[in-house]
Amino acid sequence: MYESGDWVTPRLYGVPWFEKPALLYWLIGGGFALGLGDTLGPRFPIALLSIVALTAYFLGLRRLLSERAAMGAAATLSISVGWLGFSHAAVTDLPLTVFFSAGMLLSMPWALRGERGLLPWAAACFAAASLAKGMVPLVLAAPLLAFGWRRVFDWVRPAPLGAFAVVALPWYVLCYARNGSAFVDEFFWKHHVSRFFSPELQHVQPFWFYVPVLLGLLVPAIPLIAGLFRSSLWRDPRARYFAAWAGFGLLFFSASTNKLPGYLLPLLPAVAALLGLALDRIPRAPILLGSVAMLSAVYALAGSVLPSALADGLRRTEFDAIAWHWMMPSVIGAAGVFLLEKQHRRTAALLTVLLTVTLNVTILKVTAFRELGMEASSRELWERLEPRASEVCIGNSHRAIEYGLRYYSHGRIPLCAEEERPIQLHLRYPNEPVAGLTGTMGIAPHD
Repeated sequence: MYESGDWVTPRLYGVPWFEKPALLYWLIGGGFALGLGDTLGPRFPIALLSIVALTAYFLGLRRLLSERAAMGAAATLSISVGWLGFSHAAVTDLPLTVFFSAGMLLSMPWALRGERGLLPWAAACFAAASLAKGMVPLVLAAPLLAFGWRRVFDWVRPAPLGAFAVVALPWYVLCYARNGSAFVDEFFWKHHVSRFFSPELQHVQPFWFYVPVLLGLLVPAIPLIAGLFRSSLWRDPRARYFAAWAGFGLLFFSASTNKLPGYLLPLLPAVAALLGLALDRIPRAPILLGSVAMLSAVYALAGSVLPSALADGLRRTEFDAIAWHWMMPSVIGAAGVFLLEKQHRRTAALLTVLLTVTLNVTILKVTAFRELGMEASSRELWERLEPRASEVCIGNSHRAIEYGLRYYSHGRIPLCAEEERPIQLHLRYPNEPVAGLTGTMGIAPHD
């Protein structure tokens, strides 16, 4: 889009690509327009959106709940594997989550008290979410009907309906006008209806798949789940609202034939808000919060096993290689959190948890990201191939290498099926040797 100037039709290798709407591509194009390059350009807008969203999340919850509950919720969300992981990736899940969650939070006064003042803003956020991932956010918003079904026509008043139309309709109308039925068939039928019912997209998982996935995305905040067993929590309609938001989404995605872990990301803000609300009802929680700080060691410890897990698979990974000494920041942090909570210093305890997680994530980046990049990214492979790019084509290689090379080379390295060249790449991993550069493995010279 950035190079062609066509900001309406998404394309992959010059061919219209209707798997997702355009919002993510506009954000990435903005990164390119700022001159951030091929590596930082796609990721910086997502990281920035993540930071802004966390700030807005805290401020919004502070008005809806209390400052202490909002702080607990924002801390829980910000340290979770799901939020941190997808804040580093140029994929649609985080933009969807940000705008859908904003819409749900802005809708709370209407759902719980019938207040209509924020509905236009909520509708605009749902519209932006639909530009991130189609009709999914509209389905996930169904719990609103359970709380306000008698007032449902408030949503079709001129202000909210107009706000939604102004934000969402221009792209959908323009994309249909330019591409016709191909857009409808591919975008709506294949990637909405068929994705839910058909196994053809090859992401089939059992019904219970998302239960362990949700727990994994919550790490290291899993110990806070203990607070949900306080009966007084569920007398609060706000807790029931967050539970309906998360529970309906979990059931909906579990019923889908195709399942991917990132699909659950829009549920995390609701779960975090619920955990923050529960934590606020516990005067002192030294063991719970200390356990969160201790469990954050998984970030640092992962640095010693992630590269081999990525290269050889999790089942073949030798876990005796874990660098256990990297647990020390978590041990010290957990002790500090425990003492602060015992002294009723909740804010200081939460800030210590955040600091502990920050240290552990930094350790992960320092110890593993360079090697992970070599194992998973085609960027360094492209740097090795660039001087001889005119001689190279991509043969029977892993899809990630194909996509990565064609991205970093800006199309200068084609598929061998499209244009046969003297050097044909047959690679499973980007760091495999290439003849004439680092060895003979990984390519097949053309006869």
